[in-house]
Amino acid sequence: MILQSAPFPPLRGPAILLVAALYALVTAVIGVWASRRTRSAGDFFAAGRRLGPFALGLAAMASTLSGFTFIGGPGLLYSVGLGALLIFLPASISNCLSAWVLAKRLRLLGEARGLVTIPDAIGARYRSPTAQGLAAVAILIAIVGYLGTNLLALGLLIDALFGTGRAMGIWIGAAAVLAYSVAGGILAGVYTDVFQGAVMAAASSLVFLAALRVGGGLDSMSATILAQEPGFLAPWGSLGPLTALSFFFVFGAGVLGQPHVLHKFYMVKDPLRLRWYPLVMTGAMVVTLLLLFGVGIAVKAQVLRGVLPALAHPDDATPLFLLRFASPLLAGILFAGVAAAIMSTVNSFLNVAAAAIVHDLPRAFRAPPGDELYRGRLATLAIGIAGAVVAQLSGTLVAFLGIFGWGLFAATLVPALAIGLNWSGGTRAGAIASIGVGLGVTLAGETLAFFGVFSFPRGVTVSGLALVLALLTYLLVSRATRRAAPALDADVRLVMEL
Repeated sequence: MILQSAPFPPLRGPAILLVAALYALVTAVIGVWASRRTRSAGDFFAAGRRLGPFALGLAAMASTLSGFTFIGGPGLLYSVGLGALLIFLPASISNCLSAWVLAKRLRLLGEARGLVTIPDAIGARYRSPTAQGLAAVAILIAIVGYLGTNLLALGLLIDALFGTGRAMGIWIGAAAVLAYSVAGGILAGVYTDVFQGAVMAAASSLVFLAALRVGGGLDSMSATILAQEPGFLAPWGSLGPLTALSFFFVFGAGVLGQPHVLHKFYMVKDPLRLRWYPLVMTGAMVVTLLLLFGVGIAVKAQVLRGVLPALAHPDDATPLFLLRFASPLLAGILFAGVAAAIMSTVNSFLNVAAAAIVHDLPRAFRAPPGDELYRGRLATLAIGIAGAVVAQLSGTLVAFLGIFGWGLFAATLVPALAIGLNWSGGTRAGAIASIGVGLGVTLAGETLAFFGVFSFPRGVTVSGLALVLALLTYLLVSRATRRAAPALDADVRLVMEL
């Protein structure tokens, strides 16, 4: 895989620093406001169930996109061509699936049972603390990769702005997110996400227009690329059809297993208004992903024209574009947008991971819950510090660990959760087996591939294989154990039939 080891080009300037300071001030104000309204574990983990569809859509979009999209995405597009879009676009469009398949069921089941986490829903569906605990373990492992690389990306941006050095930038970024995450939990995160989502959409639109201007329009950039690297604009890019379709499958279906997004369905005030969520979420994501496409293709065209040197590290695409082609004000807005994307995702992951530690794992081991609000704050702090330490040691491209995390979420949660809440034939044994298979195949496959012990045939991805095997395991084991499985609880059956 490609490594990210070079520092970002410096982005310092009065306008950029002013935008950064204003952005930090707004997030601080939201954090203080939210901390005063966080009085219970329900507020800390589920925002008191007070969100409307517009706030939900922007918050879900902000926590879905991250350094994976804003930094890893343009670099991946620059490296492999249009095939990269088969990773990112399915996730934006197929978010409608999560609304139609899971949103109402999770919200109603959450209210009926007082649920606050995604493993909670799995435990309630199958009456299985074991399945709940195993899902929590899978979530924690996947979050390690996501959290470390997002804090790394945030630290690099802070270094580019203030010259702090990468290590200090990571700790400053972690401290900034922890400041409102520990105090206000997901309530602070959600309303910060709404602000951040708006910033991200505005920044992406402006940068896309700047990319068109710099490249002379799509026709001119396409002509340049076609003349020298025609395969770049092929439907699969350099990925090859099987690899591209595998990513399309994992990222298209994988939205049904992303806990940091699905968790927000518990927060909706009125389930009947969820019908507006697909429009808000998909529209916001498509607009925001314009940055990924615009920067990736514009930098590629400028490199082929000789205006820019070839990138030593693909993750330099976004900061190099800012340095060379953006006005100071636009660079400041984009910095705020990129920082917003990273901080939104980090906050969501901190909250989900803290809930897994203080809520799900104790239930799996039948331990007394204790004061979940106090312990949740402590767990959030501990996870944030651990993530910053991982970021210090991480050298892997943001896109790589993003793909790993997304794939692990999909393989372990999609069968038991997305199918389980829509098919009464799923059983406890099928859920436990599918989570175990998804977790084992993903960890074993990625580890063996990383150390060069074994590599799958070209076009076969670990994440795609793990998801397919987990789905088959769930269906086959459920079929084999259906006769011995207990009947569904009445409230679970009612929620599934609505």
